[in-house]
Amino acid sequence: MISAQPQQPTTDKSVLKLIAPYRDPSIRSSVWQLTNTLVPYIILWIAMIYLVPFSWWYILPLILLATGFTVRLFIIFHDCGHGAFFRSKTANDTVGTVLGILTFTPYHRWHHAHLMHHRTSGNLDKRGEGDVWTLTVDEYKNLPHKKRLIYRIYRNPFVMFGLGAPLMFLVSNRFTRKGFSRKERISVYVTNAGIALVVFGLSWLIGFKTYLMIQIPITYIASVVGVFLFYVQHQYPEVNWYRDENWDYTSAAMHGASYFKLPRLLQWFSGNIGFHNIHHLSSKIPNYRLQKCYHENEAFRQEAPVTLLKSLKTLKLRLWDEQKKQLVTWREALG
Repeated sequence: MISAQPQQPTTDKSVLKLIAPYRDPSIRSSVWQLTNTLVPYIILWIAMIYLVPFSWWYILPLILLATGFTVRLFIIFHDCGHGAFFRSKTANDTVGTVLGILTFTPYHRWHHAHLMHHRTSGNLDKRGEGDVWTLTVDEYKNLPHKKRLIYRIYRNPFVMFGLGAPLMFLVSNRFTRKGFSRKERISVYVTNAGIALVVFGLSWLIGFKTYLMIQIPITYIASVVGVFLFYVQHQYPEVNWYRDENWDYTSAAMHGASYFKLPRLLQWFSGNIGFHNIHHLSSKIPNYRLQKCYHENEAFRQEAPVTLLKSLKTLKLRLWDEQKKQLVTWREALG
């Protein structure tokens, strides 16, 4: 049976036993995935450098391919932060830091926020760290007019994805803030230094204009795609959110994170992150084992998947209705 109804919190931990066989990374699989992602990415860059003098339109298909590989690199970066890609913490941190430079994301800073997201996902009383800003209907109605306007602007898809996503990766990630730990600050500085080294090095070799003509569209499109993937994983019609007294980790994973069913090629480029319910149940499962875990265990196939077409409809969702226990549109919330 596939459920489309709000799920009650569960204390049944037996489902956690299902994930045990999939948790250990394989050095062979990890190295192969890193190779079949990073090597084509570098080759595409070399090809684009040679084609730019002829016409930017010649490199457009390669930019789209490089965007896919950038998203896949970010998923490996993401797995490293969870300690899921290699058994060695040093290997995870080293590879993660390097990939953070390539994806414009400070490794330790991003993963601190992301860890908080995993610990509080689906908890209405602990929103804010590493989440998409989401208010309840009552919270929105009680806001002054100016803050309502800010929230409406933020939740506009053109702002959230078209503007906010690239600004986060290109600008926001470059700065430290009050409350950052020493490790987080160093992570930002190291990433910025690495990016500067890459920018100056490539600009010296190929010219700054050529570098920007390649890097900016790749980073822009990849950031939009990445933020959209994250959005769909927790903002969909059947998602469940709970107040703190009713929240538990298993329920938040099983009923608060989606299975985003993508076409095979897009699933490959997105590193199987669409199996997000399983990832939230155990972030120690390497991305290349998520699909196997899903297909071998019926418990993870009880709820309707979010298809590509259905994902576009999620863009209308704006607020959490505590009475209906679901995300609703402006019209449904305000009449």
